Amino acid sequence: MADRNLELQTTLVRYNNPVLVVKHVEKREPAGDVAPSKEQTGRPGSGGAVVVDSPRETEEILNCILPPKTWEEDGQLWTQTVSSTPATRQDVINLQEMLDTRLQQTQARETGICPVRRELYTQCFDELIRQVTINCTERGLLLLRVRDEIAMSLEAYETLYCSSVSFGIRKALQAQEGKEKLQEQIQQVEHEKEMLLNSISDMKIKADQAERRNAELRASEEKKHSEEIAFLKKTNAQLKAQLEGIIAPKK
Repeated sequence: MADRNLELQTTLVRYNNPVLVVKHVEKREPAGDVAPSKEQTGRPGSGGAVVVDSPRETEEILNCILPPKTWEEDGQLWTQTVSSTPATRQDVINLQEMLDTRLQQTQARETGICPVRRELYTQCFDELIRQVTINCTERGLLLLRVRDEIAMSLEAYETLYCSSVSFGIRKALQAQEGKEKLQEQIQQVEHEKEMLLNSISDMKIKADQAERRNAELRASEEKKHSEEIAFLKKTNAQLKAQLEGIIAPKK
């Protein structure tokens, strides 16, 4: 129970003391019927505002704006509602000092996105709505609309931010996968290039060897052809000399 009270005291919104919920109690009037009864029992105040006559209705509206906190401890159900006591100027000053103190104690960041700072300012805004609602219900309900609109806008920005981060991560992963594929293709192309260069080098060596063999074969054929021609010329000369020797005595 002490831990729970300590937790509730840390909030900037003023709450009443915890109350033990007793079974078989009379049901309260539903919160949805508050607005019609307020319009029927309210009286016009200064500046066109409607002043609520019944404190019960003020408590019902406060419970609609800031729902009571309920928890179970040791088999007993406890509830704690927001305070309907009007705030003085000193209360507002104390609220500001409490806000500054909590910001320092929690070491909230002064700039940028900080969930802790946002939570504290949300609690401060809720407390201001509570104070305003007690004096002017319509102004408090209008501030409630502003609070809800700001909350929805922040949620939309968070969703957009998360979607952008997810999209960026997916694109980065896709780019990384594409980069790896390109690197693999580059390595494959370089390997093919190296194989082609080796093949060209082997073909050049084979071409040089074939050219040398052809040159040697051509030189050998030319030498053999020259020797055959010389042998034929020599044979022809011998035959011619023999033929002349045979023909000359007959003359």
